[in-house]
Amino acid sequence: MVDKRAANKKSSQKKKRPFYKRKGFLWSVGSIVGVVLIVALAFRVSPWPGAMIIRKVFDDNSAKVKQALEKHSPAGVAKLADQHYAEGSDTRLDVYYPEQTAPNGRLPTLIWTHGGAWLSGDKTNAEPYYRVIASKGYTVISLDYTLAPERAYPAQIHQLNQAHKYIIDNAERFRVDPTRIMLAGDSAGAQYSAQLAALITNPAYAKEVGVEPSLAPSQLKGVVLNCGIYKMAGLVHPDPTLPKIVGWGDDVAVWAYAGTHDFNDPVIRQMSPYYHVTKDFPATYITGGNGDPLTEAQSKPFADELGTLGVPVARLFYPADHQPSLPHEYQFNLDTQDGQNALTAMLAFMQERTR
Repeated sequence: MVDKRAANKKSSQKKKRPFYKRKGFLWSVGSIVGVVLIVALAFRVSPWPGAMIIRKVFDDNSAKVKQALEKHSPAGVAKLADQHYAEGSDTRLDVYYPEQTAPNGRLPTLIWTHGGAWLSGDKTNAEPYYRVIASKGYTVISLDYTLAPERAYPAQIHQLNQAHKYIIDNAERFRVDPTRIMLAGDSAGAQYSAQLAALITNPAYAKEVGVEPSLAPSQLKGVVLNCGIYKMAGLVHPDPTLPKIVGWGDDVAVWAYAGTHDFNDPVIRQMSPYYHVTKDFPATYITGGNGDPLTEAQSKPFADELGTLGVPVARLFYPADHQPSLPHEYQFNLDTQDGQNALTAMLAFMQERTR
């Protein structure tokens, strides 16, 4: 008599296929491979996927920085919010000044352009920091602009130049002294501010970019640059001995902003202030942390170039072995002595240039 259980088991063993030969498994693997290939292709043909990842990382960090700064926000500072300086929802600015300023009072003015790798951030990211500066007797104006890759270079330069015109046109309302203007920025915002200062003081460069500056060189008393980028090629073709800030993200950020993945395109050099400064560039305060790779690769060479041209430069750099090691955007950390020292040095520079 045949054992039916043994026969069924034998039959089952014959029919059962290895898992890797099963139709469902092969379909699943094929689907995963297809998705991976599509995603990889998307990252290669457009800056958008990578830019959105970087934006999320930067925005999360900016929120933490702002929260940490809140405890330092002083009382007695007035704010005019969301002043619309040009067409479009991204073209707004905020104005801060001491509440006791007379309605027709005119204060030395710092125009701050925020950072964020050209593709993240907004004008309120460092609001408590702007309030601290304003409390010392200044008008501080923080600018928004259209982020990359929504729009590419030089759209933002034209927007920021429009903001300068709007500020001068509304000088009385904003408590701005139009004869004592300083440009400032952090990270990508330092790149914007340095480029705009070069455009204002170098007519040939302004003509090349197609910008008619809204500010005259005589109005511009100084530039404040924190942890900036001044040679764009230094991000996409960096010194191999230096780490990148965001790894592959540096390439993506430049691609998103420049509008080209050809990093030998002349536009990369055009947007790099290092190559367009002259002896007429304004007096400059420049700083960077010893733990920020941009300091050796960008800030120090730019400071050296300005010094060679005879431009007055106030430098705040640190020895390589300084502890604690100071990261990118260290100046916003007012909970540290180094952050406080940077604030003091910046304010001393501003007072000297606008007195």
